[in-house]
Amino acid sequence: MTLPPTKAPTLLETRSPLLRRPGKWRISNIIDGRALRVKLTAAALDNFGDPQAARKAALDLLHGAMFRGRMIAQERLQQGADGLDTARLLSAVQDEVISALYDFTTTHVHRARNPTEAERITIMATGGYGRGVMGPSSDTDLLFLRAYKVSPHTESVVEYMLYALWDMGLKVGNAFRTPSDCVKLSLEDVTIKTSLLDARYICGDEALAEEMLTAFHEGAVKGRDAQFIADKLAERDARHARQGDARYVVEPNLKEGKGGLRDLQTLYWIAKQTYGGHTLEDVMQAGPFTDHEYTVFIRAARFLWTVRCHLHFVTGRAEERLSFDLQPEIAARMGYRDRRGQQGVERFMKRYFLVTKDVGGLTRILAAKLEADQKKKPEGLRRFLPVRGPVELDEPGFIIDNGRINVQDDKAMRVDPLNMLRLFIVARDEGKDIHPHALSLLTRALRALNERTREKPEAQALILDAILGGDNPGRILRRMNEAGVLGRAIPEFGGIVAQTQFNMYHHYTVDEHTIRAVEAIAEMEYGRDEHPIKLVGELFDLIENRRALYLAMLLHDTGKGKGDQQIAGMKTARKACERLGLSEDETELVSWLVGHHLEMSETAQKRDISDPRTVTKFTEMVGSLERLRLLYILTIADIKAVGPGVWNAWKGQLLTDLYHNTAAALRGGRTDEAGVQAELEARAERRQNELVDRLGMVPPLMLAMETAYWTGFDIDDLAWHAQALNGGGNQVHHRLSLAGGAMALFVSGEDRPGLFADLAGTIAHNGANIIAAQVYTSREGGIIDVFMLHDIQDKPFGKDDPARLERLQADLHKVLAGEPVDMSVRERLGRRQAAFLVHPSVQIRDDLSADHTVIDIAGRDRPALLYDVANCLAGSGISIHSAHVGSFGERMFDAFYVQTEDGQKLQQDAALKESLREQLLDVLGRHEPDAPHTPARKLRRSRAVDSF
Repeated sequence: MTLPPTKAPTLLETRSPLLRRPGKWRISNIIDGRALRVKLTAAALDNFGDPQAARKAALDLLHGAMFRGRMIAQERLQQGADGLDTARLLSAVQDEVISALYDFTTTHVHRARNPTEAERITIMATGGYGRGVMGPSSDTDLLFLRAYKVSPHTESVVEYMLYALWDMGLKVGNAFRTPSDCVKLSLEDVTIKTSLLDARYICGDEALAEEMLTAFHEGAVKGRDAQFIADKLAERDARHARQGDARYVVEPNLKEGKGGLRDLQTLYWIAKQTYGGHTLEDVMQAGPFTDHEYTVFIRAARFLWTVRCHLHFVTGRAEERLSFDLQPEIAARMGYRDRRGQQGVERFMKRYFLVTKDVGGLTRILAAKLEADQKKKPEGLRRFLPVRGPVELDEPGFIIDNGRINVQDDKAMRVDPLNMLRLFIVARDEGKDIHPHALSLLTRALRALNERTREKPEAQALILDAILGGDNPGRILRRMNEAGVLGRAIPEFGGIVAQTQFNMYHHYTVDEHTIRAVEAIAEMEYGRDEHPIKLVGELFDLIENRRALYLAMLLHDTGKGKGDQQIAGMKTARKACERLGLSEDETELVSWLVGHHLEMSETAQKRDISDPRTVTKFTEMVGSLERLRLLYILTIADIKAVGPGVWNAWKGQLLTDLYHNTAAALRGGRTDEAGVQAELEARAERRQNELVDRLGMVPPLMLAMETAYWTGFDIDDLAWHAQALNGGGNQVHHRLSLAGGAMALFVSGEDRPGLFADLAGTIAHNGANIIAAQVYTSREGGIIDVFMLHDIQDKPFGKDDPARLERLQADLHKVLAGEPVDMSVRERLGRRQAAFLVHPSVQIRDDLSADHTVIDIAGRDRPALLYDVANCLAGSGISIHSAHVGSFGERMFDAFYVQTEDGQKLQQDAALKESLREQLLDVLGRHEPDAPHTPARKLRRSRAVDSF
């Protein structure tokens, strides 16, 4: 009988072919410690009398062993091993290399045949390495422990080993101490104590290591729980403050961010200090967690370590930030694929944020247990107050416990799940924090807040009270969301918890953005807005359904990831409102607001709002003043909640003008184009009269401008224009916009073919980015163009560098005079922008304006794009009547209202339209960046989702 051929031995343990992940590893299968030491001895003997050659040969062997271990770890990770397993393998590899180096050093280089007490030495791992986990690019933290004083022998051993490790490319953190030093320094510095809390013996004098660990436990750990816990929690709070104290920023720091690895490690350190244990599993099982919570902890640790190991291997450095350029690559490596309207990278990031949320829940549970055991010092001013007994509240079952809201009975949440909602309302009404014990009970009872409970009339009333009661709904909604209650109470909101959108426009996850938008409405309603808008304050006195406004804001993005977000959002909003018991009319209003929440923003920023057809179509869509008022406030809040610097006075002016134009048409009862045109002309005349009253005169060029110019600026802007034009001739002026968000640049002169393109090219050449532009041409050929400018850091151009503004203005004067100017532009797209696949589009439409063809272009934003587009239009004999320019993260959307040279629309010339479309697509596709890359490989990219 012929036997089947035997397979060659593999580096990995044999595993079932049905298993997708690698099996368990044994370090002896990866590094044979005995064989390595034999080779090191041979290297020493072969190079006897030549210490440098012996050293080089030894380091080559050690480096080879370490490299082999790292490659196996990387291979296993790519095959599906989790990151915690990988980190432990890397730590074990490091152990083998360091102990082999120690044996080589003390046997063949600095040997002490009969070591004295002073020559005793041991090497211990500390920090993360001491916990037995290492990232691929993590530091190697070592403690060289001596018995008491420094001897020449121990000093020589330490020096030789450190230089050897550095020469192998390792980043080594090291300390050379006695056991008594360790105890003394731990009492002085909590960072040192934390590091030694994880200390682990590697090699050397094991008795000395035991002596240190015993002395450390007796002198620095035992009986010192409260101070250590307070120090670690203060350290955590300071770290969160440095990171912005937000869990849901879309480029999170994996290690230092809220809910990241450092928070997980803080839980471990506190549990180890308080409950003892050695391994990660020992410590957490000995702590206050249930079996389910222990599983959540281990699952979070595995996920975060998997992400970290992939990050380190991909970048080749200790990278801890999940930036846009790395997210698609890590998502693909971890097996996340595109599914039904949601990209793999978005699914991966959602999982990341859900894990960080779990870490927050575990932190609350541990805090509750520690406080119950009185091991956590009270926070803030409470630490100076005498501890009082619980005080009963009017709401049955709730008490004030040490200054915070708690429940009287640990079964309160399970017996009546509605107490989970009452808890937050009571805390709001009493103006108190919530006791961590109550949050711990809530976390463990969340499943009881189910469909049957939600449909109770009392549940409906409590949910609406949480959203609408009080003047700070953002605070209670954020508390409810952090605890997991908001998504259980309103499942439609639960679907967007931790959801991300892969673009550079949105700064937060969808749920965090939504809560910030609700906060923005409350700030406007109660006069807390940092940059108040006068009209908004007036409208709050006029709106009839405040509840519909807040509910629509809370539900406005619940359609994301389900196809067309506005259509899907109408369905989810209707379902939520029906469950909450709203009337049919109110449900219809909320559903309409959600289904049209982008329309006002897109119309104001992407259309000529002085064009009668634009106003007519928008007015027909809105239909009533109540809807208009609600949509106006909702749109402002939505934009403000996108991220820092997104809202500016320019956008506010556009929205306000669109509101006034639409409101006038609705009040006048005429929503046809002729009626709208009449109202716009009346508004323009009122502006002219107001300007005359303020300045006593109006420059001729301004009087020659069409209605669109006069309705496109507020009276302060118009006054600035008038003063700039007083000198006559070509004019270039600048000023910081009223909200300080951009540099406003005013340009006036005589029009000529290609002038707009030359202006845009000159601005780009000088390093400015045009984030918005308004272009006006008089009947006599005079121009007034106003540009809003940012620098490469998205700050107002030239604000801190007046010389740059002076150079730009000088160049623009040359352009207006027809003199040649350098317009070359250096492309400077970074790695983050290159991570996005942006598909260009061009639409040429004749139905959006009575007198002009509208060209909509969308694609990747880049320097000088506006110059290239304007040049293309000028080369085709197209005259730009108005331009509406917008940047939305990595994307741009520009709309041009154009005519032919003889003042006609393009509708009769199909060949010109097709030629123009092809040329514009070619312009949009130029200078497309390569995928971001590391020294070893190109990284994956993903499609940029719609910026809105």
